Amino acid sequence: MSRRVVRQSKFRHVFGQAAKADQAYEDIRVSKVTWDSSFCAVNPKFLAIITEAGGGGAFIVLPLAKTGRVDKNYPLVTGHTAPVLDIDWCPHNDNVIASASDDTTIMVWQIPDYVPMRNITEPIITLEGHSKRVGILSWHPTARNVLLSAGGDNVIIIWNVGTGEVLLSLDDMHPDIIHSVCWNSNGSLLATTCKDKTLRIVDPRKGQVVAERFAAHEGMRPMRAIFTRQGHIFTTGFTRMSQRELGLWDPNNFEEPVALQEMDTSNGVLLPFYDPDSSIVYLCGKGDSSIRYFEITDEPPFVHYLNTFSSKEPQRGMGFMPKRGLDVSKCEIARFYKLHERKCEPIIMTVPRKSDLFQDDLYPDTPGPEPALEADEWLSGQDAEPVLISLRDGYVPPKHRELRVTKRNILDVRPPSSPRRSQSASDAPFSQHTLETLLEEIKALREQVQAQEQRITSLENMLCELVDGTD
Repeated sequence: MSRRVVRQSKFRHVFGQAAKADQAYEDIRVSKVTWDSSFCAVNPKFLAIITEAGGGGAFIVLPLAKTGRVDKNYPLVTGHTAPVLDIDWCPHNDNVIASASDDTTIMVWQIPDYVPMRNITEPIITLEGHSKRVGILSWHPTARNVLLSAGGDNVIIIWNVGTGEVLLSLDDMHPDIIHSVCWNSNGSLLATTCKDKTLRIVDPRKGQVVAERFAAHEGMRPMRAIFTRQGHIFTTGFTRMSQRELGLWDPNNFEEPVALQEMDTSNGVLLPFYDPDSSIVYLCGKGDSSIRYFEITDEPPFVHYLNTFSSKEPQRGMGFMPKRGLDVSKCEIARFYKLHERKCEPIIMTVPRKSDLFQDDLYPDTPGPEPALEADEWLSGQDAEPVLISLRDGYVPPKHRELRVTKRNILDVRPPSSPRRSQSASDAPFSQHTLETLLEEIKALREQVQAQEQRITSLENMLCELVDGTD
């Protein structure tokens, strides 16, 4: 008798569980815009959701702990003149978020740790360079202040947010609308998908397509592509018969897929969320009521189905928490924030373990909030892997860093031209020197304001005397 051997994997029993009702975020009017972005972005401090807004575009930012019913007058982030299409938190500063809009602009915002009294309407900087709507945003994984945007003008622009400058503009690579853009782990390459059905691997600094594959999925519906830890490309798309399909590709040999699997006949675009630490990819379809997850390995069939989390209500969008925001004491390996029509519900993925000790095999060192490079270093051709941190003692997000706005470098308190060196007391963002400088600036500004007020009072008195004289 032949006995079926079950594949060994520590993730075989991963299970998903929706958070209790009091841990959800209620009464949020989620955006109804027909755009295939996730509408939600989350980090260890905040949850941001694109919302319905009259006469412009807005999104709401909630501290993670602020669960329950959200007041209808809760302050929003408003500034765009048309709907917001995509939002993305900066991986190197948990208080900075970028938003892209139908109004062709990108805005970068500083979110305070306290709840503001009124709407946040002033971005740190507005980036203008696209001629049509901007629907895709993605921060560079290792370089400080580098942000990628892709628009309906079929152009990808890479910005230095610290100076507001365009670092690179890739404007002749995509003949049609760009559906997705993804950095690899060190930010040296991009994987892009386009309406022309071509999957491209792009070296942005050389401005070259280094590999491409036409019709990785033969259907006309949008395709998505992400890099895996091994350097392969994982894609989701549709067959010619409109069945959903997933694929795994080796960019060094695009002729044949490493793996290709048909899924189902649903018509929602599958959004892939990938965890490089566990090599698990989670597929969340827009309009689906389930999350399917697969483990990617080096052994056939390479993409192994693990399980499906199902719920009753369909999802309007989905946020994916970075690894440093998870609860390691509960063996939590992923957390999603599922958008319904009027609420957001956390969904927790857990590996069942009996021991209460830290599970080294589940939590290898993971990318932390420190950038490995400056923007100009990356542009000059340097590459660096992410700076890793251990989650053994859990992760505590750093306190809010109020960043000085300067024309040279908006999101950084250090002068941008300073040479790279090991972190020391003088590098700390709140050094004594910085505090004294800030206090002196505040004092000088106050003196200027007082002088202006005295001048205004004096001019008003002169005006009164003149008026009395003419009477």
